[in-house]
Amino acid sequence: MKLPDLTEGIILSRYKRFLADIELDSGEVVTAHCANTGAMTSCWKPGARVALSYNDNPKRKLRWSLERVDMGQGWIGVNTARTNPIIVNFIKQRQIPGLTQYEEIQTEPVYIAPGFPKSRFDVRLGSDDEKPCYVEIKNTTLWLDQKIQFPDAVTERGRKHLELLIHAVQDGYRGIILFAVNRPEGINVTAASEIDPAYAETLRRAADSGVETIAVRIRHLADRVEMDGMLPVCL
Repeated sequence: MKLPDLTEGIILSRYKRFLADIELDSGEVVTAHCANTGAMTSCWKPGARVALSYNDNPKRKLRWSLERVDMGQGWIGVNTARTNPIIVNFIKQRQIPGLTQYEEIQTEPVYIAPGFPKSRFDVRLGSDDEKPCYVEIKNTTLWLDQKIQFPDAVTERGRKHLELLIHAVQDGYRGIILFAVNRPEGINVTAASEIDPAYAETLRRAADSGVETIAVRIRHLADRVEMDGMLPVCL
């Protein structure tokens, strides 16, 4: 999947969660929008190489967007707005084992469950020969204790998605939590139990209830990303 044109520089600071000051290689200092709402632990430090995209839409307050950071081992994708389209593209290209049989792909489908507010999953997959499948995608970038972990901050929303997947499986659907590993290190994915023990417990309960856990590596090249295989999820 091709990326927009990218401009490189170094990150000076990240503040107010959504803002980052970047010194471009030209010497110009710009403020970029940071779409990543997480803590971005292990994903940035002052002086790290970054790549930005530029949008000349006059309605945008900030024209630059932070796309990826290099912490020394290769690019880490930190623009969470791109993760779902990337994974959906992999599904459309039939690159993800276990999901190649689906012809119908719906993004942001509504899911109604008793006791929950009106909710949406990231993807709904359909086929004449298969029961419908709901997929929730999580951009996974935390590198902690030499392990790829999720989440990087306490996430009540993430736990809610797991509970909804449990409900979907009990209601006869296929349910998948898909960890989109957006950095090059590591050989497996695990729950960040020290950061959010409640999420780790809910993930184990979801797996015991029939929710499938899979992890897909996203590899960053100069002007595009590609799928770089599957990783085991260790609970």
